[in-house]
Amino acid sequence: MSSCNYHFHILSFLPLFLLLGINNATPEPEEYKTYIVHMDHAPKPSSFLTYESWHRDTLRSMSEPVDDEAMLLYSYNHVMHGFSARLTPSQASEIKKSPAHVATHEERFGKLFTTYSPKFLGLRRSSGLWNASSYGEGVIIGLIDTGVWPESESFSEKGMSPIPSRWKGKCQNSTSSPFPCNRKLIGAQTFIKGAQAAGSKTDSDGSPRDFNGHGTHTASTAAGNHVPCASQFGYAKGTARGIAPRAHVAMYKVSSGASIAESDVLAGMDQAIADGVDIMSVSLGFDQTPYFQDVIAIASLSAIEKGIVVVCSAGNDLRPNSTHNAAPWITTVGAGTLDRSFVATVTLGNNLTFEGKSQFPEPVIIRATPLYYGKGNLNKTLCSAGAFNKSEVLGKVVVCDYDNRNRLGIVPQAAELARVEALAAILMADQTPFGFGGQIPSLVLPTSAGASFRKYAIGAGGEAEVKIMRFVLTRFGMKPAPQVADFSSKGPDPINPNILKPDIIAPGDQVLAAFPPLVPIFGTDSRYDLASDYALLSGTSMSAPHVAGVAALLKAVHPEWSPAAIRSALMTTADTIDNNGTALTNQWTGLPGTPLDFGAGHINPTKAMNPGLIYDIDRQGYVDFLCGLGYNDKEMRAILRQSQWNCSQEGTDLNYPSFVAIFSRNASSPNVKSFTRVVTNVGDDQSIYKVTTETTHGMSVRVEPATLTFTNKYQKQSFVMSVQMDGKAPPVAYGYLKWIDQKNHVVSSPLVVLNF
Repeated sequence: MSSCNYHFHILSFLPLFLLLGINNATPEPEEYKTYIVHMDHAPKPSSFLTYESWHRDTLRSMSEPVDDEAMLLYSYNHVMHGFSARLTPSQASEIKKSPAHVATHEERFGKLFTTYSPKFLGLRRSSGLWNASSYGEGVIIGLIDTGVWPESESFSEKGMSPIPSRWKGKCQNSTSSPFPCNRKLIGAQTFIKGAQAAGSKTDSDGSPRDFNGHGTHTASTAAGNHVPCASQFGYAKGTARGIAPRAHVAMYKVSSGASIAESDVLAGMDQAIADGVDIMSVSLGFDQTPYFQDVIAIASLSAIEKGIVVVCSAGNDLRPNSTHNAAPWITTVGAGTLDRSFVATVTLGNNLTFEGKSQFPEPVIIRATPLYYGKGNLNKTLCSAGAFNKSEVLGKVVVCDYDNRNRLGIVPQAAELARVEALAAILMADQTPFGFGGQIPSLVLPTSAGASFRKYAIGAGGEAEVKIMRFVLTRFGMKPAPQVADFSSKGPDPINPNILKPDIIAPGDQVLAAFPPLVPIFGTDSRYDLASDYALLSGTSMSAPHVAGVAALLKAVHPEWSPAAIRSALMTTADTIDNNGTALTNQWTGLPGTPLDFGAGHINPTKAMNPGLIYDIDRQGYVDFLCGLGYNDKEMRAILRQSQWNCSQEGTDLNYPSFVAIFSRNASSPNVKSFTRVVTNVGDDQSIYKVTTETTHGMSVRVEPATLTFTNKYQKQSFVMSVQMDGKAPPVAYGYLKWIDQKNHVVSSPLVVLNF
């Protein structure tokens, strides 16, 4: 009590000007941030000729006027109704009071999801989908990415058809150097105002030129022209070509690689819709969030409504429950491996020969060289940092045991051997970091080979030698392949586990494609920066443009198909068996995968051209789906970009080509779930399909009717599938529903059952 009085008396004797100064202290200035603002377009006064002029006036008319020239980043016309601007929190709050306001959120930042593959996918010159589609001629693929290197041979216009007359895009020139477009690369524009406003480092010339490499790689994967003798330092040497080599390419640069702003991605997708692309490929993403806050989901729904197929990467988060870009109107792509490996060989003094992985970037040959193994010293057998003196291993080939303390242990091991100038390294590990080449010639052998190596090295003592080592070798026909790439994000989807994601997998591991010649190749571990016109990259960023390319081929053959029809054809014809004749496996574990890992399976372009039946979805189908999620009016308006919509009485059973049944282990909960689907005949007029099901332990499936009879092309038929679980069902069970006709069409849909 006395303490309180004491302080009161002290203050009472302070000079008046100090008291006034305390009472009138100037508040801290508010920080400017980028906000995405959704507006209802209906209240726009007719006096404004464009939405942008209305948005600018809205900012200028605030109680604390906003400099629209400096602070308005983008005005959006297609992906959403609204704008992005630099505002203080107080200004953002004032905008929310406008009758036209729908939703506002502070901008978030995302990340990138980072030749032979057409042959691996079964694409052939003389027959099949390439032949039928004229290699995708006339189709326009738009990529939302880091830009493009226009001088790459992959973007040569040789053999290209004229630019479609419907094209409305442009080629944005650089302020410092020319940026050439042509009949292959028909457009390129830059949208990086959001990243710049946030203080991110961006390219100085502001052009669509790619100084990262990601966009050049994805664009050439989707639609690169034929380029003979392409390779990365001799690996994967051959003719590089995109999946749709006669399709046109448009690049929308939304990142320099350092950061990706939502406002920029929205602007790029908005422009792609306005320009008239047919396919949109997006190899980037943001943290998972509900659809009404997900800028890629919102923009994609607008694109789908205009007939544009949107293909997105699923993400590289490896673990279950980690898929990105999983709205049901997006084709979400995980990554698979190829049957190709990059290797080196070593023959020991006892004539035993071993083959292992290597991406050392020079075709060196090492002959008659001493082999060193640090027997009796753990640090030396593990090649730990600082373990060696240069005199011990200079000019020798050194063997390093597997260090189980660190998955990436071979990287510091190789660095230690480079430090002491060993001639080459033989490293034991069952997993190799992406792109590992080593600062010295390095060969990675499976740990199972360690015993033979140690036996020889110890037994031969000082006479142990390497007869010969060879590098820069490429092997084909590796088994098993494809596998689900270890890094690929897997389901169930964290936002909506009722929709199976990813939809499909495609090649995404060690994919060779075009690369800027001035950008160092990531992961070579060389003591110098190494560059190449073509590079091997891995990620679902690489798998998405494969599917975008196939979608372009299908669009060329079936221009009347909707985006949902194209996705259905890809999913229901996908492969679930590898080149060993067994179920697809996980690259990391070697164990059989499930549809939570690979969705419907690995893409098969030739079969997708003639799927027999399709599961189609129109806009109202997606509206009904959203109605069933419990979103309020403002949330629905944000994603639908409309103030009015109709919810069907039939509920949320989306006509999807896959099924997820979620059950509770609660004894009082239902143990049966039913699904209604409608299929459209896109095969022969006269077709009879009979159902077959494949199930695992603990589940049973019933389908009514069991036979579907079609008398006309495009005729529709419906069926109901019921899934029943028993009390001993595992947490995850899965199976397949297949419709098979007399022409051997197999229309396959995965079924996943989750017991929580």
